[in-house]
Amino acid sequence: MIFSGSMAVSVEMQYTRDLGLQAEVRAVIEHVLADRLGDWRVSIVGSQANDRWEMKIVGPNGFERSYTLEGAAGEHRPEVIQVILGRMLPKIRTNEFVRTHSIFRRFPKQRCRFL
Repeated sequence: MIFSGSMAVSVEMQYTRDLGLQAEVRAVIEHVLADRLGDWRVSIVGSQANDRWEMKIVGPNGFERSYTLEGAAGEHRPEVIQVILGRMLPKIRTNEFVRTHSIFRRFPKQRCRFL
C-alpha cells in the first residue's frame, strides 16, 4: 500500500503465478494512480483454470470498474495494463492535477494559468 498526502493506493494480486511480473504490474498500477486524489484499491485475481485475470478497480465517489485481462492477447504485460487502466479511469481535472503536484503549490493561485 502506498500513502501520499490525502490518497492511498492498494494493489492486491492473487494466483498470477510469476512473482517478478507481479512486482512490475504493481509498480505500473501505483504509477498510474499516483496523481489521483482519494483512496484507490485494485485487485487482480488469476484463474487456475485458464490464463485470464480479473481486475477490479475501486476508487472515490463510488467509482468501480472491472475488466478481464486475457493472457493470450498479451494483456498480462505491465505496459498493456497501464494503457487499459488509463482508458478505464476518469480523466483528471485540471484543479485536481494542480493540487497533487507540489510544483504548483509554490505559486499563488493567480499565477498558475493554463491556456
